[in-house]
Amino acid sequence: MESESNFSYQDCISNKVMQLNRIIANIFRKYLKPFGITDSQLSILFVLAKKSDLNQKKLSELVVLEKSSLNRNLSRLENANLISKNDFPYINITDNGRDLVLRITPEWKKAMVESEKLLQNDGKIALEVIMNNIKQ
Repeated sequence: MESESNFSYQDCISNKVMQLNRIIANIFRKYLKPFGITDSQLSILFVLAKKSDLNQKKLSELVVLEKSSLNRNLSRLENANLISKNDFPYINITDNGRDLVLRITPEWKKAMVESEKLLQNDGKIALEVIMNNIKQ
């Protein structure tokens, strides 16, 4: 068993990923807050705006959310009339959802610019490498 002296929380991969997530999520939260929507919910709307008639399993894979998190977010989006399950098992974006995507996109772009400045080009490339490695 390794001693505690060999333990470095700063070197922990999970710690680094969670810190990065919190920093970037806070940037997006700042821009999305006036719309009353989370970044996970916006990701769902973005996917549904591009692809129609997705079931929950496929949507979960595309946005990388666990079933319980996806269901919670879908319920909130449906209650806000941003998505529809009228053609269940398929989920579709509503006209209100499409309108929100159009209105929120300029603010999302501002969050992207702020995040990209923070990460710089090396950070963006590193993220792409990491994502490509994980998806293999």
